[in-house]
Amino acid sequence: MSLITAGLEKLKTGDLLAGVPDASSAELLETIVSLDGIRLERIVSKGQATPTGEWYDQPWHEFVFLAAGEALLQIEGEPEAHRLCQGQWIMLPAHCRHRVECTLPKQDTIWLAVNWPVYSADRQKV
Repeated sequence: MSLITAGLEKLKTGDLLAGVPDASSAELLETIVSLDGIRLERIVSKGQATPTGEWYDQPWHEFVFLAAGEALLQIEGEPEAHRLCQGQWIMLPAHCRHRVECTLPKQDTIWLAVNWPVYSADRQKV
């Protein structure tokens, strides 16, 4: 089933690197497409990090692609943070506790995040 027949009214196109908002004071999240529990998001960071002692623990799977910039992503229980550079990606299964240790303070870090729900064996959302 194509996205068009799955519920999108019209074809959509865009450029992740164009029209990037200023994220100097706060990380910015923009939903590009949301359909049937699947979300594509552009996240723009500029020097932000997850507050000390806090962890993301999301009930959905997340695929993250770094389109620009750099980031350090710490996964709970792993001894070293993952350095993500432009063009690299990481797959975070649901409830994989993680945190952003740092992003570049003088350059935009642009993420593309694809989030989707966890399904049981009989294809029910959990």
